[in-house]
Amino acid sequence: MDLSVNQSNTPTPSKEYPVEIVENISLTSSEIANLWASWMESSIKERMVQYFLKTVVDPEIKKVLEYTLSIARKHLQRITEIYIREKHPIPRGFTAEDVNLEAPRLFSDSFIISFLADMARSRLDGYSTALQMSVRSDVRQYFTECVADPAEIYNRSVSVMLSKGIFTRWPQIRVPEKLNFAAKQNFLSSRISKQKPLNSIHVTHIFFNLQRNHLRKALFTGFGQVAKEEQVRQYMQKGKEIAGKHIEIFSTLLLNNNLPVSMAWESGVTDSKIAPFSDLLMLQEVRSMNVILAANYAKAISISGDKQDLAGDFARLMAEILKHTGEGLNLLVNNGWYEEPPQAEEPGAPVNTVH
Repeated sequence: MDLSVNQSNTPTPSKEYPVEIVENISLTSSEIANLWASWMESSIKERMVQYFLKTVVDPEIKKVLEYTLSIARKHLQRITEIYIREKHPIPRGFTAEDVNLEAPRLFSDSFIISFLADMARSRLDGYSTALQMSVRSDVRQYFTECVADPAEIYNRSVSVMLSKGIFTRWPQIRVPEKLNFAAKQNFLSSRISKQKPLNSIHVTHIFFNLQRNHLRKALFTGFGQVAKEEQVRQYMQKGKEIAGKHIEIFSTLLLNNNLPVSMAWESGVTDSKIAPFSDLLMLQEVRSMNVILAANYAKAISISGDKQDLAGDFARLMAEILKHTGEGLNLLVNNGWYEEPPQAEEPGAPVNTVH
């Protein structure tokens, strides 16, 4: 199958911003960190999308995949240009050795497009944060474009999903007829009550994390089937069990408030036992998803101060995710697979005070 990028899907460059002379302006720690993270994310998605393009059947989903591949390659090229100017070593990332393009289909088209939409949502959040941490003009311009790119992938993915009837919308609640203000005594006493109903903000975060855990459970299922190392298979099985537990908790919260739940995705996994990806790539993808999920749970905790039992649920579940993330990191390190991000100076080294 020809994996060349369809030119009609190739992103057009954004308008140029006035660029300062950057030769004598060093990258800051945040710029180095976020460029490295963007490189690693684009590298892993390039390999995954290459494989998805080999197995996808639906022509509309294929177009979104082609566009996504072009975005990943554009990002890698832009960062490489900055790295060359800065004499920064090019990360290894993920190579052709980390993907088996001859492997049979592991995920359905419906799962693939849902995975793309979820990936785009997480990158929107990450890139907007990276932009806020950037100062040098070329880095700001890069991350400004990066914010627009996953937004376009998300919009294309959702449009395809809606046209095929596979996008699960957030639950609907009645539109309020009037403004409500909390009565102090009732509000304070109800904060610790499990009987306090969910509000629209609670529902938003619960449903969002329910959706993400359904995708994670399917991904763990597929990865667990094909992983080569027994320890990696066990790790994926544990991740699947954790995702299943979180799905049950979130679903119960919604159902107890007479609200619908999100659709499951395990049917989107085939019975193939041939790995399309290396154990390294699968562990790193799961680690990235775990980190993003933990951040989402932290956001949910921050908005649940008016319902402390819900905040407690998210805090407990976040601790489970962080523990699982640490176990995955140990596997990467023990196998010599963990590529470290750029490090700060060793203790005792001269401190650069010039900004």
